[in-house]
Amino acid sequence: MNSRPFLFDTDFRRPNAQGAAREAAAVADAEARAYARGLEEGRAQAHAQAQARLSDALNRLALAASGLLSQSDARDAEREDQAITFATALARKLAGDALAASPLAAVEEAARSALQHVRGVPHLVVRVNDAIVDEAETLMKRLARERGFEGRLVVLGEPELPEGDARIEWADGGIVRERARVEAAALDAAGILTSRFG
Repeated sequence: MNSRPFLFDTDFRRPNAQGAAREAAAVADAEARAYARGLEEGRAQAHAQAQARLSDALNRLALAASGLLSQSDARDAEREDQAITFATALARKLAGDALAASPLAAVEEAARSALQHVRGVPHLVVRVNDAIVDEAETLMKRLARERGFEGRLVVLGEPELPEGDARIEWADGGIVRERARVEAAALDAAGILTSRFG
């Protein structure tokens, strides 16, 4: 058995220089590791917070952009609707004004078209609004002479026909000129223009 003598003459009040140096180095090393670990954890936490703030900011930005795009789309749709409404109203107004200003122009156009095809028919009946019967009869007689129509010409007034509308009838056919159709054609043309340039 190995025995060591009791060290009565050792003075424990004086520190051991080598032990103290090792202890100080261990404490310094532990402090340095703790500082480095704390610094790393702080950086990681700051990075995570920065990422969370950035993500939140990007989400808010995306929502704001989406809202702005929706508002822009709504404004564009509203402008397009207004343009179509305006074009429709303008087409109706122009077609209506043209027919109201010269109701015989539509009758004349229909009569010229009819007289190209009816030279050999025995009679031709023209129906117009009561208010323009006399003017329509004068017009039809002139056009019949110009086109060489030799048949009987009858111009009748009908109160239910709007001014500018005309029905030209012969034995096996006829031509109808209606303001509603003219307005519809003008509206179609306006719709094509707004779809191309809207």
